[in-house]
Amino acid sequence: MLTCKEQVARSSDYLDGQLTFRERLLVRHHLMFCPKCRRFIRQMRLMQATLRIMPEPPVPDVDELAERLAAERSRDPQ
Repeated sequence: MLTCKEQVARSSDYLDGQLTFRERLLVRHHLMFCPKCRRFIRQMRLMQATLRIMPEPPVPDVDELAERLAAERSRDPQ
């Protein structure tokens, strides 16, 4: 059986579906008997769901940013 520390180390991979079948079984077995780790996984799932629905920050126009930086650089005599 996994320790809590081992389970936490595998949590992200478990939630992302990146564990092997055997590793998934080990995690699920641990979760059956450990209420603290079950709570941790629920919190991780909630955090993932919250992050998915958050809006993406706007990406600045790269050309506009480059022009502005070039203008600032030309004003700075150094």
